[in-house]
Amino acid sequence: MNLKKWSYLFWTTLCLGGAVMLVTGLSMQLYQQELSNLRGPADVLMNIFQLILSGFTISVFAQMGFFAYLTLNLLANGMFRRVWPYIQVVLTVIVLLDVMFLRTLLGQERDLIQDVVLGLTLLVFSVGVAIVKMKVTSSTAVIPTLFYMIVGTTIEMTFALNMSPIATWFLFIPLVACNAYQILILSRVLEGKIGKNREMQPEAGMTTKVVKS
Repeated sequence: MNLKKWSYLFWTTLCLGGAVMLVTGLSMQLYQQELSNLRGPADVLMNIFQLILSGFTISVFAQMGFFAYLTLNLLANGMFRRVWPYIQVVLTVIVLLDVMFLRTLLGQERDLIQDVVLGLTLLVFSVGVAIVKMKVTSSTAVIPTLFYMIVGTTIEMTFALNMSPIATWFLFIPLVACNAYQILILSRVLEGKIGKNREMQPEAGMTTKVVKS
């Protein structure tokens, strides 16, 4: 991963986060009839600016989680070798059940229906991303993709899971969009299809190595 490729990934993810948050935020404000509270062009521009800035912040948060996962995946493949895919499957199931059921079963005051809908949405979206990833790389990328999309996204939005449903979805939508984009575009970036240099070729399991800029 050279500097040019990392820069491309950073800026495109940043712009995606801002754009998705703008659409998500305006849609939710329209649904909650909050747009009528804006008075004049200054309020409208400030609202748009705040939404885009929030999207930028979430995209940076998503990128931190993504590179943390790549580092974890590299180390785990070296330490656990063949059992690492099975560990990912177990952790993915546990985290998904936690999102949907465990917090309610442990006595926390939760809206079970909201949690189940959130978990199923994350699962369906993650499976879709994994299928696309499999088609552009290989079948070995399915488990790492599901692990990152479900476990990684859940960890990144842990603090929002205890907020109101609207606030949770407000963070969830741009975050999962950024995560999906990063995991899907990574192979193209590393293969040199985006950028001219080819210092590195990716592995199907998304193990990465850093090379000179």
